[in-house]
This record gives sequence, structure tokens and C-alpha cells, in this order.
Amino acid sequence: MTETLLLFAIVAFIGIATPGPTVLLALTNGSRLGVRASVPGMVGAVLSDFLLIGAVALGLGALLAASEFWFSVFKWVGVAYLAYLGLRLLRSTGSLALPSEESGGFAPSRRTVFLRSLLVAVTNPKGYLFFSAFLPQFIVPSEPQWPQYLALAVTFASIDFAVMLGYACAGAQAMKVLRAKGALWLERVCGGALLALAGSLALYRKQA
Repeated sequence: MTETLLLFAIVAFIGIATPGPTVLLALTNGSRLGVRASVPGMVGAVLSDFLLIGAVALGLGALLAASEFWFSVFKWVGVAYLAYLGLRLLRSTGSLALPSEESGGFAPSRRTVFLRSLLVAVTNPKGYLFFSAFLPQFIVPSEPQWPQYLALAVTFASIDFAVMLGYACAGAQAMKVLRAKGALWLERVCGGALLALAGSLALYRKQA
């Protein structure tokens, strides 16, 4: 199992490090709120990892693969939410740099930061289909499956948290270097990327 987890960790790291919605949120949260205030969003994304993998273990991934209706429900909810977040970033004035007591800046609540990342992940049907296709390759059918799924979930979530932490730190450092004008461009780029991801999800079709 150790060798299997190591191989899984390598493949998972490559997939997670490629910018996706939750990673982009970690980057923007780091730049706008600072690393510490970004942690609830990372926790939300990590919780979504356990929820998605648990759902796949229970067969939800197979249900979405088989049901056009439920696949479409998840897909369009995910598209709408990604587009909403992307448009908010595009419409930002770039003035939402690290809120502080001195500046009197407004920061979203920890609950809001947490829910944004959680909802982005759990409403994306590609995540369920990805785990449904990906995880069984690392499961030994002749052995108890729930302990294996739990080990894979802990491994994936740990890597996910570490990668998001790195992106949040990068965002916070970029804010210090780029200042207000750079913050505007960073938010524009991340907003455009989220809209592009919403578009790609809207065009996504299940494999027959």
C-alpha cells in the first residue's frame, strides 16, 4: 500500500498543482486577505475532497456518469457559481488588498471564505467523474475498500492543502510587490481564469 500511496501522491500533486477553481481561490484569497485569513477556504476545499471521495465510494460518481439529468444539475450549478465568482473579480476595483485595522478595509467572514471553496468543489461534476475514473486504479478489490479510500482521501487532502497554502503565500507576496495596480491585474487574471473554467465546464460533455 505504501508504494501505491506514493504513486497516487505523485499523480495527485501534478493534478492539484495545475490551476483549478479552488487553487485560484486560494491565490486570490492570499492576495486580498492574507495567508491566515485564507485558511478557512483551504479547509473548505479539503472538506470537499473528503466529500467527493466519500461520494464516489458510495457510488455517486457512477450515478452522475449514468444520469444525464443529475449530471446537468451539478454542471450548471457549478457553471453559475464559477461565473459569479469570476465576474465579481473582474468588477473589483483592485482596492481589496489586505484588509487591516488601519485601512478599515472590509474582509469577508471566515464562513464566507470557507463556503466559497467548498461550493466550488462540490458543485463541479468533473470532480466526481475524475475520482470515479482515477481512484479505482489504486484500490485493491480483494482488500477492505473503505480503509483504502480513507488513505487515498487523507493523502489527496494533505497535498491539496499544501498546494493551496503555497498559492496563498504566492498571492500574499505578489500583493506586497505589485501593490494596488498589480492587485487589480491579479484579480482580473484570476477572474478571467474562473470565467474560462466556467465556460469549459459549460461545454463539458460526459464520455459515453
